[in-house]
Amino acid sequence: MTHPTLIRRERAARPLLLDLFCCAGGAAMGYRRAGFDVVGVDIRPRPAYPFTFVQADALEYLANLITTGEIERFAIVHSSPPCQDKCNLTIGTNQSKGWGGTHIDLVPPTRVLLEASGLPYVIEQPNGRAKIRKDVWLCGEMFSLGVLRHRNFELGRWSVTQPLHPKHRGRVRGWRHGEFHDGPYVAPYVAPYGNGGGKPSVPELQTAMGITWTDVREELTEAIPPAFSQWLGTQFLTRAREAVAA
Repeated sequence: MTHPTLIRRERAARPLLLDLFCCAGGAAMGYRRAGFDVVGVDIRPRPAYPFTFVQADALEYLANLITTGEIERFAIVHSSPPCQDKCNLTIGTNQSKGWGGTHIDLVPPTRVLLEASGLPYVIEQPNGRAKIRKDVWLCGEMFSLGVLRHRNFELGRWSVTQPLHPKHRGRVRGWRHGEFHDGPYVAPYVAPYGNGGGKPSVPELQTAMGITWTDVREELTEAIPPAFSQWLGTQFLTRAREAVAA
């Protein structure tokens, strides 16, 4: 589906994308490279965010945009609700440590508002038990990155063909369940999460993820590589332009 706002903005300027739960802007940079202007929203201050930033509760901000009609300024919404409630680390490795038990699943209320917005949208989540449709999933191997970083994407009001997934070349460096693995990857092929033994340095994270504008470990470990969102954004714009030309 092509939203009429996108058609109008395509004729005059870059289409505008709303980036909810934006963190430091890994997704935002990819969408920018694909051809969007981006407005990011996060409840925490994000001084490194590279584009227009609003510090606010993401769902309250979205609800207000819908109520006031300002949502029509945007062509599409990307959302990355906090994943700690259902990600593999919470339900697997760290479950025995009691980590993650107080986290709230924000995916359902996010989806409700995205549906109410009337816009095409993206909900991004890691592997785990998050209840999203895996309409497309991406891996760093698809983009020759220094991370695997599997991420799942639910696409509302638009669709895309799943790309082929190259076979992994092995493990990335780090400790897993008490055992250290080096694997066939050399730096900067790393596991971009946590602080345990064998985890990457900040410069390694920056290089592997393709994110150079923040040196905050928490922001780097929570980000998605810009290559992922650049691919998604390019696919969306290509389909929108084809629909306008038809």
